[in-house]
Amino acid sequence: AAMKDGLRSQVSAALKEGRVTPTELCQRCLALIKSTKFLNAYITVAEETALKQAEESEKRYKRGQPLGVLDGIPIAVKDNFNTAGIETTCASNMLKGYISPYNATVVQKLLDHGAVLLGKTNLDEFAMGSGSTDGVFGPVRNPWSYSEQYKEKSVPKSHSEDEESNWVITGGSSGGSAAAVSSFTCFAALGSDTGGSTRNPAAHCGVVGLKPTYGLISRHGLIPLVNSMDVPGILTRCVDDAAVLLGSLAGHDPKDSTTIQDDFKPFELPNLTDVSKLSIGIPKEYHASGLSSEILALWSKAADLFKNAGAKVVEVSLPHTRYSIVCYHVLCTAEVASNMARFDGLEYGHRSDTKDSTERMYAATRREGFNDVVRGRILSGNYFLLKQNYEKYFVKAQKVRRLIANDFVKVFRSGVDILLTPTTLSDAAPYTEFIQEDNRTRSAQDDILTQAANMAGLPAINVPTALSERGLPVGLQFIGRSFQEKQLLTVAKWFEKQVQFPVIQLEEVKRHDDGVFQHQKSASFS
Repeated sequence: AAMKDGLRSQVSAALKEGRVTPTELCQRCLALIKSTKFLNAYITVAEETALKQAEESEKRYKRGQPLGVLDGIPIAVKDNFNTAGIETTCASNMLKGYISPYNATVVQKLLDHGAVLLGKTNLDEFAMGSGSTDGVFGPVRNPWSYSEQYKEKSVPKSHSEDEESNWVITGGSSGGSAAAVSSFTCFAALGSDTGGSTRNPAAHCGVVGLKPTYGLISRHGLIPLVNSMDVPGILTRCVDDAAVLLGSLAGHDPKDSTTIQDDFKPFELPNLTDVSKLSIGIPKEYHASGLSSEILALWSKAADLFKNAGAKVVEVSLPHTRYSIVCYHVLCTAEVASNMARFDGLEYGHRSDTKDSTERMYAATRREGFNDVVRGRILSGNYFLLKQNYEKYFVKAQKVRRLIANDFVKVFRSGVDILLTPTTLSDAAPYTEFIQEDNRTRSAQDDILTQAANMAGLPAINVPTALSERGLPVGLQFIGRSFQEKQLLTVAKWFEKQVQFPVIQLEEVKRHDDGVFQHQKSASFS
């Protein structure tokens, strides 16, 4: 509690007052990245670049001209955002060695605000998955697997077996970013969210995961999965920090025609004291099959928390939710098939050595470059887009998507301000258990509570809420009205303050602890 409350605003202040320098902060983060390498959270660590950026930040602070709250703050970026001069792989053989000539808009905005880019984080190949286990660089391990809280609750086996078989997944596909924030190796990270890929790992790793309204943040430079649903996501250790990053990233981008035309005004979150004017909706359809009794009880307890504080809590219905996962599968794979067509071995990325013909080279390149999951989605998508299937599957799925979006519109028009739902069906699964099922089955199960918000284009946030009986994080999701991020984050901040989620106890962090590094443990840099 002292780490979360007593040090809440000290990092930025410490930088301004010279009690810690950007270089010291960067060096501490880099040291932690090395000592937590076993988590496999990072694909590329840009140590030299990060230290140069930290030095430049230090000069600005000495001149008394910092670029803002983010100046000197170490951040990480999911490896499906283009970064000039730093390899961008999408955790795939297809893009191994690919170095983009430009930065994604969100990356450039962070750099323009003085942030220090530590490196690129691990993910499922091309962001297709919900466990961060299917990338070519291997699975990401959840930092909570090595926490004192989890170790106290887990059944002890022989030491070697326990270490190797008892670790749990991060969720996905932004698992590397979630693990990086959770393990204190950076203060914030970018993920991407197509069907829950920021909120799902945020829930499993005990961090805040924000999916903004579609069109609020530019997708330019984010290697696309599903253009009509992809949104850059924000992962931080507290809600205030998510608001700071949103303020730096949101707004119109002439390079992305889907972004809003109006200027976005950054905001500071007020400290909400009175929730009596709030109406919180509890969608009955989110009592989904497979929802653990533990999360159901936590969801109910959270609703009571709002009710006891004076808010109006009402049960609502989103009747087309039950069709959403099938609808999502059709639309997702159809757009994947279209987007993956660019990887042909001719312009960039992997190229097969087959020289018999262009067609054979093209086929061999894609067979060698993509894993089974990506190839499977391409196959499904092309099937749905066949002339004889287009109306039956793709067009019908678009119509159902409209019905799903209209369900949310009706609920919000009825007077509901915010929807409260679970983020995941359970706490994080052990890796050995998770890989027993195929990727499609896992994704269908894990996205069921999150992907409807993507299809409706609505903002949603995971707030870490409590530890499960196994000592692992559990989060709840808040869904807001389009472009009403301030209201959504204000409510999330109030809830965060009520639940007082515990700080992860990691031995690796303690080893690096000293006077300077105390600031790194702060929940907030804002």
